[in-house]
Amino acid sequence: MSRAPWFAWMLPFVVACGDDPPGGGPPPGDQTGQACASVTQCYPGIDPPTLSGTVECLTKVQGGYCTHQCTADSDCCAVPGECLTALREVCSPLTNEQTPTRCFISCEADDLARAGYTSDAAFCQYYANPNFNCRASGGGAPRKICLP
Repeated sequence: MSRAPWFAWMLPFVVACGDDPPGGGPPPGDQTGQACASVTQCYPGIDPPTLSGTVECLTKVQGGYCTHQCTADSDCCAVPGECLTALREVCSPLTNEQTPTRCFISCEADDLARAGYTSDAAFCQYYANPNFNCRASGGGAPRKICLP
């Protein structure tokens, strides 16, 4: 009679890491941060003038990044249907320039804690894009946002 190696019986009991996606399914989608090649692909089903500012497809971000201009955090997710998840968005410049400011998915410490994550990279790769990380935005008061 042959016996399996001692470790074979352990395979069904593999434990998941603390920063694995909650629920194990595909990440929830949100309109901000969606991939795009042109602005016409951003915020489908929403009348652009109802958003706080100009809708943009940031093509300097690999794969594109749907967003819109804003003046305060409260401008992000202000229109019904704009945000499809409970992810928090912040209004921030992308570069060292002060303007324009745009809505981005936030990966600040309280956002990670609320989602049960300890790794900001894992958070961004699950909720925003598999190629994204958490990084500081530009401007005089940088925010932590999900971007490549």
